[in-house]
Amino acid sequence: MGRPIDLAFAGAGWIAAVHGYAVEHLPDLSITKVASREAARAAAAARRLGATACTYAELPAGADAVVVCTPPAQHAEHVLSSVAGGAAVLVEKPLCTTLADADRLVQAAEGGARIAYAENLLHAPAVRLAIDHAAQIGPIDVLEVRALQSRPTWGDFLTTGWGGGVLFDLGVHPLAVALLLVGPARPVAVRGVLEGAADHPVDEHAEVELRFDSGLEARMVTSWRETGTPTWDAQAASPHGVVRLELLPEVRVERDGDDVALPAPPGGVVPQLHELGYLGQLSTFAEDVRADRAP
Repeated sequence: MGRPIDLAFAGAGWIAAVHGYAVEHLPDLSITKVASREAARAAAAARRLGATACTYAELPAGADAVVVCTPPAQHAEHVLSSVAGGAAVLVEKPLCTTLADADRLVQAAEGGARIAYAENLLHAPAVRLAIDHAAQIGPIDVLEVRALQSRPTWGDFLTTGWGGGVLFDLGVHPLAVALLLVGPARPVAVRGVLEGAADHPVDEHAEVELRFDSGLEARMVTSWRETGTPTWDAQAASPHGVVRLELLPEVRVERDGDDVALPAPPGGVVPQLHELGYLGQLSTFAEDVRADRAP
């Protein structure tokens, strides 16, 4: 446990609540401010989190760091205003809605702004173990990653205003896992097929082919058409072995068909906060903020 870090939240929705639950288990972090589009919603979330409500314009409001959980179209604005106010920033996925905004964020980070992209699965213990074992079996020549679940029944995910459909919102997770499992290979080409539905304007099923500089051609499928149990998994293979990762419906890692032991969640912690990387993500971010270094 190091120097206490004060956090401000930009946004008061579901993912802000998840980060709030994670902070409860990290004694060196505290939430001091919460901002939202609606004053009443900011006030309600602030009461729940033991913080004080504020406006977006007031951020970072004296906090060491800001967790940006607003709709994706607002991410760049809230990230850049927060770093201009001297804070570090953890910005939720998807990063933003346009390539121009993405360029602005990358340029700011390259110029010294402390900006972290919140891909929580990077910190998930099972994902880290799968990455380690994939590295041990040599260059990957087969890779498939899937994230299959039902449509979201809340929020604006099925509207064009959110920024995109299933590939934009859910697909960032399997894409991140694919990149992590085959590193240091880098993608050189991408091809995607997106399918929509008659009752909303965005894609709800996407199949993506990724070609890497190693020669690997990987496949990723993400869908909101799964009517049964959600499935999040990945399988990587080489001539020397197979690594299988499963995050839903249960968490497991296999190496050549044998289970790999996973670390148990800390006592008293909701397992998903540990298993999906939210605790590790905030803890690592806090360490970087405390050390005044790029996340």
